[in-house]
Amino acid sequence: MKFAVMASGGGTDFQSLIDAVKAGQIDAEICCLIASKPDIYAVERAKKAGIPVEIVQKKFFGSVEAFDRAILATLKRYLADFVVLAGYLNIVGPQTISAYENKIINIHPALIPSFCGMGMYGSHVHEAVIAYGAKYSGATVHFVNEEADAGPIILQEVVPVLEDDTPEDLAARVLKTEHQLLPRAVALMAGGKLRVEGRIVKILE
Repeated sequence: MKFAVMASGGGTDFQSLIDAVKAGQIDAEICCLIASKPDIYAVERAKKAGIPVEIVQKKFFGSVEAFDRAILATLKRYLADFVVLAGYLNIVGPQTISAYENKIINIHPALIPSFCGMGMYGSHVHEAVIAYGAKYSGATVHFVNEEADAGPIILQEVVPVLEDDTPEDLAARVLKTEHQLLPRAVALMAGGKLRVEGRIVKILE
């Protein structure tokens, strides 16, 4: 099995996957990193690990359809069996979603369906959680469909929100959970142990 990773930032979730593959916890190969811009640290992580990098920048395409086609063509060129979004901030287009139905995995830094959807990414999520007074947050790994953060949920993990938390405090605690949860989900995907029935994702033994 081969999977592509798509990232837009520092790539700590990406690094958790590199480490898990290297440790034999994920029985699959990372075939490429698709980066949304060239100057992100995820690119350096890929180079250090000997993983091919493709920079596909939305601003260089005349339409969202052309951008979508470019992403899909890149995935096909590297023979990716499935895709992992690890801090990827662009919306994945309908052609790519259709070609990889229930084969695109995303990690979100909250407990979906709370604090998710358009505009809810990065620090915005943790600020919203604290402002609302929620007692718990967490991380969610889910399949991607055409609605933001609305695909079937694969795994979730709860993280407590402490009374004196800043968004940065909560983000750091959630990120530690992400680094454990995402490799587990990808290992299940690579092992053929996930079955989607409607909105329910069943984990096969």
